[in-house]
Amino acid sequence: MKWVEATFGVTRGQVISVDGKTVRGSRDRFQGQDAIHLVSAFAHQSGILLGQRKVDDKSNEITAVPELLKTLFIKGCVVTVDALNCQKDIAQTIVDGGGDYVFALKGNHPLLHQEVIDWFAWAQDRQFGDIDHTYCEPANKGHGRIEMRRS
Repeated sequence: MKWVEATFGVTRGQVISVDGKTVRGSRDRFQGQDAIHLVSAFAHQSGILLGQRKVDDKSNEITAVPELLKTLFIKGCVVTVDALNCQKDIAQTIVDGGGDYVFALKGNHPLLHQEVIDWFAWAQDRQFGDIDHTYCEPANKGHGRIEMRRS
């Protein structure tokens, strides 16, 4: 990790994706070894894996992600995680490190998910009046059609 820090600069606003994966073929039934599960942090602009942590056998990646993030310099970066890792402790770890975050939110947090749906419906009814926001509508041509995306 020291070599990574010395060789690759992480710039302000860079996106760092954190995700967990199970190492294929790492399970050994005969020796009673479960498959190895890792969480990784990937810096998109640099194109480098910043770090990894093995998930403890009796745990899940929710506990390993904050440990990994605490070892990284994330100040000014945008950290993305999947819906599984949409957790208060992970958000706090990112904020404490000086970063921002984008979390995937799905039905695994039903109350929060519904609150977000309700808030966006309320904001859309008001046409986002008095709400600081940006809007993007890129047009792409491909596969014989024009695609419009709104975000």
